[in-house]
Amino acid sequence: MAKSKILVVDDSATEMVLIANPLRAEGYDVLTAKNGEEALRSLDQNRPDLIILDVVMPGKNGFQLCRQIRNDARFGSLPVILLTSKSQEADKFWGMKQGATAYMTKPFVTSTLLATIRQHV
Repeated sequence: MAKSKILVVDDSATEMVLIANPLRAEGYDVLTAKNGEEALRSLDQNRPDLIILDVVMPGKNGFQLCRQIRNDARFGSLPVILLTSKSQEADKFWGMKQGATAYMTKPFVTSTLLATIRQHV
């Protein structure tokens, strides 16, 4: 079976390592992007199976990017996990309204993130 490709989008190098390393250890093929524009290019070129998306980023934020992905016929059904420091109920509500498949907050528990990924790939 081919490894699932996961695109991790986060502008923090530290967060990127904390997210990507455990995924690689589980055998996932991890792609990274540090902003919305890079993420869109990677989506086009690499066709990942799932996206883990930060919300607070310069330029296009994760809510905007999630909505853009949902409105694109090529990627509309792609699972998007919002993984963010925005932990208010209103943030979660808004994230799900933008089309997120799941909403998780930082700091995160690696086993919970992996379980959420397994649910959706």
